[in-house]
Order: sequence, then C-alpha cells, then structure tokens
Amino acid sequence: MKTFFIFITAILFTVNTYAQKNNVIYLWPGKVPGETEEKHDPVKHPDTSGNAIRLTDVTNPALIVYPAAPENNNGAGVIVCPGGGYSILSYNKEGTEIAEWLNKSGFTAFVLQYRVPQKQEGALQDIQRAMRVIRSKAETWNLDPDRLGVLGFSAGGSLSARAATLYREQTYTPVDKADSLQTRPAFALLIYPAYLDHGENRSLTPELKVNKLTPPMFIFGTADDKYGNSSLVMATALRDANVPVELHLLASGGHGYGMRPGNKAAETWPLLADAWLKTFAARQQGNRP
Repeated sequence: MKTFFIFITAILFTVNTYAQKNNVIYLWPGKVPGETEEKHDPVKHPDTSGNAIRLTDVTNPALIVYPAAPENNNGAGVIVCPGGGYSILSYNKEGTEIAEWLNKSGFTAFVLQYRVPQKQEGALQDIQRAMRVIRSKAETWNLDPDRLGVLGFSAGGSLSARAATLYREQTYTPVDKADSLQTRPAFALLIYPAYLDHGENRSLTPELKVNKLTPPMFIFGTADDKYGNSSLVMATALRDANVPVELHLLASGGHGYGMRPGNKAAETWPLLADAWLKTFAARQQGNRP
C-alpha cells in the first residue's frame, strides 16, 4: 500500500509539474529587446519575510496562465503585475494569490514576470508584448480579446498605468504577427500604485498621457501610504479627461498588503474591486482608439 501511495504521489507530482510548464508563455521567441544577459529562470530572492516569494533577475519575461474554469469563464482576462519597486516581483502576495482570486469571479488571469531589477523600459516592452500575445491566442482560453485588462500593485500599478496611457508608443521592433495587435488595455485596476506623481510639485508623472481614450480605472490606496498621492493625481487626471474612474482611499493600511487577512485595506479592496469588475469591467468592450 505504501509503495502504491508513493507511486500515485509521483504521478500527481509529474502531472502537476507538466501542467505548470504548459501554463508558462515566454514572451520573446528570440532575443529579448534591449536585454544584455542570457535568458535564464528568475532568481528567488533570499528574503522570504512575510511568507512572500520574491523574484529578481528576470531576463526571460513570461506569463503564468491561470485559466478560468470552463463553467465559470466570463470571457474576460486580466494581466496581473506584481509590485516590488521595479527591483523584485512580489510573486505570490501580489501575483499568484491575486490570479486565484480572479479565477473565482470567472476571469482568466495572467501573472506577468516582467524584467527586474531597474529595467522600466524593458518592463513596458514586456507588458505591451503580453497584451499582444494574449490577444493573438485569445481563443485558447475562450477570451474576448477586447476584454483584456491589467491589475497592478505598487510598481506593478505604475506599470499598469503606463500600459494604459502609453499604448500608442511602439517600444520595440515587431517580432511576429502578434505585434500587429493593439496594446491598449480595456480597463485597469491600480492597487496602492507608486511613482505616478513625479511631475512638478508632486503632480502626475509627465510620461503618463491621459486623454479621453485612456481606459476606465479602479484605484485603491490609503492615506498613510507614502505613495498615496499617486492614487490622487491619477484619479484627478482621469476625471479631468472625462474617463470613468472609481477611487477609494482608506485612512490607514500602509503599503504592500496584497489581499491577506489582518489588514483592513487588504480585506476591503478585493470586495470593492470585485463589484467594479462584475458591474463594469467584465462587460467592458474596450473601445478601440
């Protein structure tokens, strides 16, 4: 009996490993644009405090796919961008755990392993390429390519805001047919975003070009977050451009809490975001600019 149990366990482990490998999509079939290092697996950072998996030294950007269950699939998808100061990726707290939560509401989720450390230009190339690759394969997951959005935390919120405002910019030389597709997200959720107020007198970061074609956004932050002003200036810019925006600002909660219990902000934003997604973003048809 013991031998049989070990045998079955080995089979399940093999199947699970195979499934995980099948759920990885590497974004760049050839050389990664602007990358000087050889492609290799991300490096796990030694800091695991707070029960967090942190990845760094990403040279082979990828999407980890979390398909919605067929009976629950609402036809929309979300690219999840973990935070980490553009130095590391808070992979489970702001990545895989969020993907599993999105699956429960019928969204197919894609956790983006974008380039770090300190490769902001490369990170923008990665998310633009990710939008195109997913849209080129949308039928694989029964997705509507016009209902693909982004959700980011902290630096991932910065990256999501850049994707939502810089979609007209051609940041890399096309590599295949997928690069003929648009990069504009249909919607964006920014959770305690950072680095959006680097303009004069802490105004909106100049590279973020907000206009009437900027996609609708859900923004959540707290007043005691040192990056909290980013939420305010982005919401103001969207409002001034007549772009639908929903802003929530709690008094306390800090920064980097993900959606783990024990923090009021962490327990609040998923409820509000889920309602926003279900009543708006899940049906958003992503007006083409």
